Amino acid sequence: MSDFVSRLALSTYNIAGLALVPFSGLFLHWRARKGKEDRKRLRERYGIASAEPDGRVCVWVHAASLGETRAVLPLVRRLVDMQFQVVFTTVTVAAASIAALELPKGAVHQFASLDLRPFVARFLKHWQPALALFVESELWPTTMLELRRRNIAQILVNARMSERTFSRWRKNERISHTLFENVSLCISQTEEDATRFRDLGFPSVINSGNLKFDAELPEVESLDLSRVQTAIGRRPVWLAASTHDREELIVGKAHRNLKQYFPNVLTIIAPRHPDRAPEILKQLGELGLSVSQRSRNALPQPNDDIYLADSIGELALFYSVVPCSLIGGSLVPHGGQNPIEPARLGSAVLHGPNVANFANIYETLAAQGGCVCVRNSEELVRRIAELLNDPQRVAKMTKAASAALEQYSGALDRTHRALLPYLNPLIVAGRLKDVETRDNAGA
Repeated sequence: MSDFVSRLALSTYNIAGLALVPFSGLFLHWRARKGKEDRKRLRERYGIASAEPDGRVCVWVHAASLGETRAVLPLVRRLVDMQFQVVFTTVTVAAASIAALELPKGAVHQFASLDLRPFVARFLKHWQPALALFVESELWPTTMLELRRRNIAQILVNARMSERTFSRWRKNERISHTLFENVSLCISQTEEDATRFRDLGFPSVINSGNLKFDAELPEVESLDLSRVQTAIGRRPVWLAASTHDREELIVGKAHRNLKQYFPNVLTIIAPRHPDRAPEILKQLGELGLSVSQRSRNALPQPNDDIYLADSIGELALFYSVVPCSLIGGSLVPHGGQNPIEPARLGSAVLHGPNVANFANIYETLAAQGGCVCVRNSEELVRRIAELLNDPQRVAKMTKAASAALEQYSGALDRTHRALLPYLNPLIVAGRLKDVETRDNAGA
């Protein structure tokens, strides 16, 4: 009976989705006006492809946003090296811009279709993937049901699940078990994540570690680095990275207080969503702070209080020019952002108390003295001032962070090995298909 009820609920979800199809255009154009969609490629969100399969066995890899994209790119390169065609989908414009620059030849980027049955079906009919890999926590019911209907194996890689998301799924436990029972394999980041996935009904779960520990660091253009460093000069400088709503106001007030100790201090703010720049400028202006914008091709000016890094894909550049960074999403109830990149690039990590999304990483860094927690604006000012005054402490923190992260490398190799039982049969099938095609052509 419970199985019937859960399947009925999923069917109802599908039917409700069909009712939303006529309104999907309004939704996408609303997002486009907010800078969250590429107007020139909106057709892809309806499942209409802008590229063609090349005849090789196709593996679909989906990574929603920028962080997931960077983490999985080394795995995509290995799939291409194995002679698969990879159709790589993302949701965010920022992730698409990185994919355009860094995807290897043999992989093609598309925006993911909305999770509505006609669009998902159109996408799958065009690309006919033999395997679907979803990165981190991308669990879309309609997509998963359509894959099951076509007997396409689906695997979750670098999988993570926060306590909040787990609690939501647990409230619909019968549905989660019915939905997830057909996921062939779940490769989790931590054993804690693995336990949550098992509890939700994933039949096969292993822990391979976090791919972000093995992700290649973004390349920083030497000319850009030189220009920013020259513009900053000898000014004391720090970064607030991946900030969320209300955090820029906290940072702006902290900057004003820091000026009591460092009159010419420069604060760089890199918002998580650059399209929020107008509201951030308004907030900072109301604090009486002067601001230059990266998106307007400006460099920090001598009298600037704030340099607003409202660009995409340049965080590595700014981590490389500051001694310390506050990692955003942690001073507000968001759950924090990933500290791996600043730690690996030599910027001392500060964070707020809300880091549930990456709790294990922050705990690892804290245990080695590789990060500092600040709970409010006053603590932030004090800690930033201490680090700006003490380069040796910065060096000690960054060295500790690097050592703490080093022990977690190897997730890429473990993930690849876990996928081989699914990939190798596809290689054989592809070769047999090639032989059959040649034989038919010669007949």
